[in-house]
Amino acid sequence: MKLRSLFTSASALALTAVLASTQVFAQETFNLRMAETWGPNFPIFGDASRSMAEMAEKMSNGRIKIRIDSANKHKAPLGVFDMVKAGQYDMGHSASYYWKGKVPNTLFFTSMPFGMTATEQYAWFYYGDGMELMQEVYKPHGLLSFPGGNTGVQMGGWFRKEIKSLDDLQGLKMRIPGFAGEVFAKVGVSPTNIAPGELYTALERSTIDAVEWVGPALDLRLGFQQIADYYYTGWHEPATELQFLINEKTWNKLPADLQEIMRIAMRTASYDMLIQSVHANSEAWASIRKEHPNVQIKTFPEDVIQAMSKANDELLAEVAANDEQAKRIIESQHEYMDKAREYTNISDRAYLNTMYEMNNPQ
Repeated sequence: MKLRSLFTSASALALTAVLASTQVFAQETFNLRMAETWGPNFPIFGDASRSMAEMAEKMSNGRIKIRIDSANKHKAPLGVFDMVKAGQYDMGHSASYYWKGKVPNTLFFTSMPFGMTATEQYAWFYYGDGMELMQEVYKPHGLLSFPGGNTGVQMGGWFRKEIKSLDDLQGLKMRIPGFAGEVFAKVGVSPTNIAPGELYTALERSTIDAVEWVGPALDLRLGFQQIADYYYTGWHEPATELQFLINEKTWNKLPADLQEIMRIAMRTASYDMLIQSVHANSEAWASIRKEHPNVQIKTFPEDVIQAMSKANDELLAEVAANDEQAKRIIESQHEYMDKAREYTNISDRAYLNTMYEMNNPQ
């Protein structure tokens, strides 16, 4: 009798194990499609989207599979917003300020001229009001947006002629997106936005006189150093954040555990892109200095910086006066930056100043 009871219990346990195993294997798999603004195998930017997709699949034990279509596949590098909104794609990897012509308040979530550094901005996103305000902007369009990777401070652009004063900016044709393009326009520049794959040809053929892209690692690959000698330091994008854009209906179909896996994968890939950018830019700049001695690092003259700062303040005030939502975003960013910058000044800035003075004695 005891043996029979033991056998029955063992059978029950075995059946339970089989049923549990069956339930695991029966869990639904979600096959998602993601459109990215970048071309195939695009370094750093594309690495972030691929890394996120790989992590999501591994952490979900294969329940999430993400197919990435690069710009050469979907043929609309600056159409990612519309394709994800329409449900043509479940996700996108791009930059929020590309959509300012459609939804002006999206531009605040990439980077703002004279704004926060990468660490300050990440703190604002995750511990300040950043994420809440970003979702408020995207929700009416049936979209969710998450930080998608940061480049850190971007360089101010490649110029074929040296900028010695404000007069040199008058009528200059430059590829520069986002709010910085509006600032430049206010001081005399003619800004335009061109897809990444067309930048070299546009500069080479003088369709544009100057181009702003990212930093040494990505700029070197596009070959701007072969055309332009003057490479200016940044002011316009101190913390350029890409984005993972997700169709809200797709997101709501995911079980809670897969949503959390996606959050972790996106956040991890974003941070990894920042440190990869630091590494790649360091190596690329060393290469440019060695192989392209024609390249001269320049900082915009004081009168240019002052004019751009004044233009930036005037444009922000104008936007805030005409758009209550924009006003709240601008105030949130400024208040957070003022607070965070006080600590940045006595930590990062103080340390770097100390190191510079130690290594460059008068």
